[in-house]
Formats: sequence, C-alpha cells, structure tokens
Amino acid sequence: MSETDPKESWVYVAVENPEKDEKFMGFYDESAEISYIPAFHEKEAAMSCLINLPRTPGKKYEVQAVLAEELAKDARKHGFMIFMLDGDGRILKQIQP
Repeated sequence: MSETDPKESWVYVAVENPEKDEKFMGFYDESAEISYIPAFHEKEAAMSCLINLPRTPGKKYEVQAVLAEELAKDARKHGFMIFMLDGDGRILKQIQP
C-alpha cells in the first residue's frame, strides 16, 4: 500500500463497534458503484476527518492503527477498495488491494 515495505506499514482507520463485533468503517459510492474504506497516514488526520464522515446513530466509532497488509486483506475479502484520505477528506490515493 505504500512505497515502504507494506508488511511493516501502519495506517489509521475508523473502527465501528470497537471491542465487540468490530469492523472497519466503509462506504458505498452509488454514482461510481465503489465500496471503499477510508484510511489515513496520520492519526490526527483520521480523527479530524471522522467527525465529518457519515455515521450511524447509536454506534460507537474509534480511530485505530492497523497494519496496511491486514487492512488490504480484509478489504479484498469483502470487495472494498482503500481510499487514502487527508484530514479534510480529500482522496490522496485509491488502492485496489
């Protein structure tokens, strides 16, 4: 996922229902027909963007670090792309795992 060794790279993602039935926060873009998981290079960017992402009322969300390789594996398994975003929610890179 990055120019460095992907097995040692960490990214930050929003996790829905942490510690109980947790899953990565993902979205579906109807116009592009793409399912994607937003990911970030820095925790601060993830936290600042999380407040602007649509969330389901009553669900808890938490920003967590995850190995890029594990995120790619899960995204591939569930048919998601990974969008690397900045703190303002702009897409930096689209990754097809």
